[in-house]
Amino acid sequence: MPRQVSAPQGLPMDASKKVDLKIIIIGALGVGKTSLLHQYVHKTFYEDYRTTLGASILTKVLAVDNTPLKLQIWDTGGQERFRSMVSTFYKGSDGCMLAFDVTDRESFEALDNWRDDFLEKVIPREQDFPMVVLGNKIDLSDRQVPKETASAWCKEKDIPYFEVSAKNNINVAEAFETLAKQALSTYKGIFESYLTDSIKLTPNDKPKQSCC
Repeated sequence: MPRQVSAPQGLPMDASKKVDLKIIIIGALGVGKTSLLHQYVHKTFYEDYRTTLGASILTKVLAVDNTPLKLQIWDTGGQERFRSMVSTFYKGSDGCMLAFDVTDRESFEALDNWRDDFLEKVIPREQDFPMVVLGNKIDLSDRQVPKETASAWCKEKDIPYFEVSAKNNINVAEAFETLAKQALSTYKGIFESYLTDSIKLTPNDKPKQSCC
């Protein structure tokens, strides 16, 4: 069962009301997580970024299916020694973005560990948690991970896959917005389930029949 969210009782969800969603980007060191985030939020790319220590947060406002969203996007560090710290940021996530570098085979092979660690830490664990995979740096020529290999890994786990370039802004917005749409759909499902449960009649609520 997805994580619970608080919701006002008795009223359907207002599509015009802004929804806040937390998105987290995880993956090995140097795959371009910070570059992807800045390209999506600021439409900029820088060759040199300082290594992210812990996490940094940027926000993005957009509309999905006529619903205004405020994405709080967490960019996490990929260093192994900070893994236990990074995992503390998973709590409360509505969507997860797994990133790897197509020119770095090890970063792709680490996806299983990153995904498993996330699913073990997020409460409760959901195999169909909103998630996408990004293969970054497709603008470079020294590719080590074939598209077919990455696509097969994602297909096996039923996760959407995007070949992206933070540098050339290829498929970056599409990837983020696909994840936002997944997360919003899950959020709405939880909201509607919450309202349905709140209005169910209990046995004591049923009208009593009068005796003739």
